[in-house]
Amino acid sequence: MTANTSDAPLFQPIRLGNITLANRMAMAPLTRNRAAAGNVPGPLAVEYYTQRASVGLVIAEATQVSAQAQGYDATPGLHTPEQIAGWKKVTDAVHAKGGKIFVQLWHTGRVSHSRFQPGQQAPVAPSAIKATAARTYVIGQGFVETSEPRALATEEIAGVVNDFRTAAANAIKAGFDGIELHAAHGYLIDAFLRSGSNQRTDQYGGSIENRARFLLEITAAVIGEIGAERVGLRLSPVSPVNDSVEPDPQPLFEHVVRELEKLHPVYLHIVEGHTGGPRDNRPFDYAALRKLYSGVWMVNNGYTKEMAVEAIKSGRADMVSFGRKIIVNPDLVRRFRENAPLNAPDKAAPLYGGEGAFGYTHYPSLDEVNA
Repeated sequence: MTANTSDAPLFQPIRLGNITLANRMAMAPLTRNRAAAGNVPGPLAVEYYTQRASVGLVIAEATQVSAQAQGYDATPGLHTPEQIAGWKKVTDAVHAKGGKIFVQLWHTGRVSHSRFQPGQQAPVAPSAIKATAARTYVIGQGFVETSEPRALATEEIAGVVNDFRTAAANAIKAGFDGIELHAAHGYLIDAFLRSGSNQRTDQYGGSIENRARFLLEITAAVIGEIGAERVGLRLSPVSPVNDSVEPDPQPLFEHVVRELEKLHPVYLHIVEGHTGGPRDNRPFDYAALRKLYSGVWMVNNGYTKEMAVEAIKSGRADMVSFGRKIIVNPDLVRRFRENAPLNAPDKAAPLYGGEGAFGYTHYPSLDEVNA
């Protein structure tokens, strides 16, 4: 069975920089807290991503750019030879299945705990303001309060920018087709953008232009290292998760996108509304943003197949990413194409952490369901 004519746009190929994606669907970056010792992706990660390689673009989970960048237990990195080697097994397997794969690079900033920091020091942030509405994940304990952060000194910022540049180079060594900068959800880049978490008085604080400087310097650095055709960004203009506070996000994000257009990363990945929650939590003109950018426009947050088809057909988006649906449906593309039933989430299966295949690679494909 194939998609009907009205569904077809979702399954059409699309050019992304120098590569062609098989369809307009993406796997959103999904933190699973499954990395092995040394924050290295393990053998099950190879199976997990390979199971989902039929999406046009796999965006691998948020991956720390340095030891300082870690904020949660068992999240992978891209700053040691062992981590690069672990990811190479993943990318080789996805490519062997005909898939394309980027990796999301992050620095969690103040959404962290001192237990994860080198020397158990305080996490870093734009300003010494605790993310009181945020939690971090510790295996065996679940979600716990974040630690009090310290403000990055101005002279330290160039080093963090360089960490992103180096991690981008490492991603290419690991075989990724490109990288996505995590500039969303209250983590370090997003925290610099927002007035609720950035009260600096140097050139990285105050005005919109100053608060956007950190993001733009990182974007320019990674583009200079691996090329604009291999760099995307994720933004969440109105999501309040992890204590993200900005009284007037429209002018802030219009400035950000206007400046990103000058650097021209290959795609922008926009979380619409409250991440994992209501899509209409506050008014925001996403169409105004899109008019400022000429690359691939990817949207996310609670999309059904019908919503995704409408977004592509109307031209409101070029691609749609899926999160929990693709956790529980590794062959989501086929199921959408054939209008097949979707797996239901297993309420006993962990989204974060866990042992073995359960909750990670145990969800059956359509062939397995019908066997």
